[in-house]
Amino acid sequence: MFNCLSTRTWTAGSLLSVILFIPIAGALASSPVTPPPQQPTASAGADSRSADQRITELSHEVEELKELVLQLQAQILKQAATPAASATTPPASASATPPTVAADLLRGMTINAMLDGYYEYNTNSPIGRVNYLRAYDVSSNSFSLNQAAFILESAPDPATDKRTGMRIDLQYGPATATLQGSTANELRPEVYRTIFQAYGTYVFPVGKGLSVDFGKWASSLGLEDNYTKDQLNYSRAFWYDYLPFYHTGFRVKYAINDEVAVNWWITNGAQQTEEFNNFKDQLLGFVLTPTPAISWTLNYYQGQEHPDVIYLQTPGPGQQSLPTQQGTYILPIANAPNGKLQILDSYASWQALPALTFAAEVDYVQQRLYSFSSPGRVTGGALYGAYQLAPKVTLAARAEYLADVGGLFSGTTQYLKEGTLTLDYRPAAGFLMRGEIRRDQSNRHYFLSSTLGVLESSQPTIGLGLVWWIGQKEGAW
Repeated sequence: MFNCLSTRTWTAGSLLSVILFIPIAGALASSPVTPPPQQPTASAGADSRSADQRITELSHEVEELKELVLQLQAQILKQAATPAASATTPPASASATPPTVAADLLRGMTINAMLDGYYEYNTNSPIGRVNYLRAYDVSSNSFSLNQAAFILESAPDPATDKRTGMRIDLQYGPATATLQGSTANELRPEVYRTIFQAYGTYVFPVGKGLSVDFGKWASSLGLEDNYTKDQLNYSRAFWYDYLPFYHTGFRVKYAINDEVAVNWWITNGAQQTEEFNNFKDQLLGFVLTPTPAISWTLNYYQGQEHPDVIYLQTPGPGQQSLPTQQGTYILPIANAPNGKLQILDSYASWQALPALTFAAEVDYVQQRLYSFSSPGRVTGGALYGAYQLAPKVTLAARAEYLADVGGLFSGTTQYLKEGTLTLDYRPAAGFLMRGEIRRDQSNRHYFLSSTLGVLESSQPTIGLGLVWWIGQKEGAW
């Protein structure tokens, strides 16, 4: 009867009945049983044996009941201790501590470096060995270090639930001065000059991912970018030299689907790490990818690029009461220019064949000094093509046109054209050699010659670029 009780669920009432029965049963087992007075009948022996048998059976049952109660008590104590343990010890599925922000950033982090140098010869033999209207290859007949760059990046990866990211690009060399050396854009360029990019990222779990960046980043206005190894040519186009290099502020990217993504920026300005007026520039852009082989970007940018203050390194008499920022005196500009900058930028690339690539860019830029001023305009575009002749050899070409009406780019109204032919040779992973022939042409005599005061209408150059890079980052930097 009791063997099956160990597999049943006991209620509090059942347990209480058993506990109350224990002392009674124990008393019965330990106390002598006084038989009733024997009657002098023939059945007395049989009754006595029957009572002894019943007492023996009852004693066995009491012992079994005691053993069962002890088992139940031990089980109850074990169950009572289990909730307390579970309250302090998380279940196995939750026992793993979620990664900290630092550990999350270290996951997938890459450390990368690049060294970019060149030798170029200008057949005009310009005075001072100066190549005009070049972004990076600015020196002629000189072994030149273009830039040394260090990139630390931990990109977000929502697919693995890594939603934070960070990137820092440090850059040194003449290219740094080209990008960030202009006092027309930066109030204190020496403070930020080596920091080409520095931004943090968070991807919100909205749709396919809402990516938000804060900091300083390379501009995506225009097809070409900073790092030579990712471009089709060694030298940069006129348009790269003219369009903004970087911005500081917030940017948001949202992928509507696999074919359409939207970008929105709000920044201090074009090539302004710190603000120099009260206007915030904005960009609205779309990236269309109808097929994996085709990508089309369309951007509209509006800003106000005229400062309303200047920094005085050595204030004159009567200017000691001016406000200061980190020890530098700030002088407001009376009736500061307030004209707007507007950029309409569009470019597309097409991987026609595994070895054949085409790209094109079209731009329209308009800017006013004051809101009532006549605008200056820069319009034009560029065509690109590249064909891989062999696994390590690629031939690329570029042709572009830029109409500088009002001298926004070159300081004078002129119509510029250039053609570039580049031969790539990649003898080993992480090493690139680029031979290049380029000719710049203007409808005016604009380019330097070997004679002071004498200008040329063209600027032919021939050069060799050498690029090394190391690191774990894959694809374009």
